[in-house]
Amino acid sequence: MKNKVLIFSAPSGAGKSTIINHLLKNIEKLEFSISATSRQIRGDEKDGVDYYYLTNDEFKSKADNNDFVEWEEVYAGTCYGTLRSEIERIWAKGNVVVFDIDVVGGVNIKKLFGENALSIFVQPPSIDELRKRLMQRATDSSEAIEKRVGKAESELQYSSKFDVVLINDVLENTFEEAYEIVSNFIEN
Repeated sequence: MKNKVLIFSAPSGAGKSTIINHLLKNIEKLEFSISATSRQIRGDEKDGVDYYYLTNDEFKSKADNNDFVEWEEVYAGTCYGTLRSEIERIWAKGNVVVFDIDVVGGVNIKKLFGENALSIFVQPPSIDELRKRLMQRATDSSEAIEKRVGKAESELQYSSKFDVVLINDVLENTFEEAYEIVSNFIEN
């Protein structure tokens, strides 16, 4: 098997993490790439499990040292990136790297890995449904939710730059479709 990568991007609240977690439990050769971020830990997140949490200075230093395959300042003062060492760690085990990444990073990683990458854009059925899902999470203020919805509207413009657009309306159907798409990519 070649060194392959799976790229999942979506607006916040589209169900991307739920789909990824389902695939990780059901396809043995997949391994999640833990991103680095300069944002604060939320809730019960853990360093080295959910993200590699870095200070702004640490993040900038790694960026200056070219330690990232890609990185971006997603929100003012908040950066996210993919460490080269993380990809190499997963490939050394013979696994397929799974990225949960913003749309710009997803497009950049697809360009970097070409045919060895499958990019999947998870799309909510509508902006109204997305807002409802974000409200049900109860992790953000009303202002933060509206900020995420505004960002989602611009992120949806990127969907055509992905290999597959997966509309997450009925979760069980989305699970089945994602499993089939990913299995076919890994086997070929």
